[in-house]
Amino acid sequence: MSPYDSEPADRLVTAAADGEDQAVEAALRPRLLDEFIGQERVREQLSLVLQAARQRGAAPDHVLLSGPPGLGKTTLSMIIAAELGAPIRITSGPAIQHAGDLAAILSSLAEGEVLFLDEIHRMSRPAEEMLYMAMEDFRVDVIVGKGPGATAIPLELPPFTLVGATTRAGLLPPPLRDRFGFTGHMEFYAPAELQRVVHRSAALLDVEIDPAAAAEIAGRSRGTPRIANRLLRRVRDYAQVRHDGVVNAAIAGQALDVYEVDARGLDRLDRAVLDALLRLFGGGPVGLSTLAVAVGEEAETVEEVAEPFLVREGLLARTPRGRIATAGAWRHLGLTPPAQPGRGAVPPQPELFAQEKAED
Repeated sequence: MSPYDSEPADRLVTAAADGEDQAVEAALRPRLLDEFIGQERVREQLSLVLQAARQRGAAPDHVLLSGPPGLGKTTLSMIIAAELGAPIRITSGPAIQHAGDLAAILSSLAEGEVLFLDEIHRMSRPAEEMLYMAMEDFRVDVIVGKGPGATAIPLELPPFTLVGATTRAGLLPPPLRDRFGFTGHMEFYAPAELQRVVHRSAALLDVEIDPAAAAEIAGRSRGTPRIANRLLRRVRDYAQVRHDGVVNAAIAGQALDVYEVDARGLDRLDRAVLDALLRLFGGGPVGLSTLAVAVGEEAETVEEVAEPFLVREGLLARTPRGRIATAGAWRHLGLTPPAQPGRGAVPPQPELFAQEKAED
């Protein structure tokens, strides 16, 4: 299960894609590497791999793309197919639960075709073991029958390129990870790169936007193009309904305030976690389950959905004693830290038998 599966459905800053995102992204996706914004190192390395393969007239090495969702792994897989002039087959790890499912897909591939396997770490173990041989020897053994009478029939496969995408590269077994000839790790985008993404998407969506507004949206997008595009669409709606449709910095700020996305990209859940940590527990340390109860969310939601971004922004820290707020968290919410950390709104416990000691 992906941690993003537990996110509240109304989160505007989730990096997971919903149906609307998938439909819009299909229209906004760049078609070639030269059009792809950001990920400079991965683009350069991948360009060399693809150019060398074209010059040899052979299928390139298998490609593994890792990194958080929303950074362009699916887009890059489609660009790989377009650069090679090859068709692409798209599936996902959770959809392949049996070795037979994978065998059916592999046996229908054409020579040079690109197979994109999203969330490859969630594939079943029997399918993984079949994939080892398919990637290395372009062959699979199909088992016919059961028990002592079972027979393995070797099936030759045409050369193909597997592009695997994962948000959790550490969950891939080493034998599978080692069979990828090229591994690219996707990094979060810088604000300047996201500004270019917003400008490009605005042009494709026919939205008139000025540079300051693009910077405002980029600054609240958590370093993720998918979130930037989603915020752009919500700002476009606000500008269309309440103004003349032209987006400037003031309108962008007003729109994102309506949708409760603040200047650093924190939404309602993020601020609720920080608010409880600061106001109720004096900045911590406090245990995860206690903090989750105070927020009214499941512990898994707080740990896997809210905390990663708060830790990355330097607003919260995980320690052996519990969660603690940083000085930046106090500043962000406009609060003054207590003289004694951890002694905020929680009153100190009275010492037991204090009265009896006084009487003695």
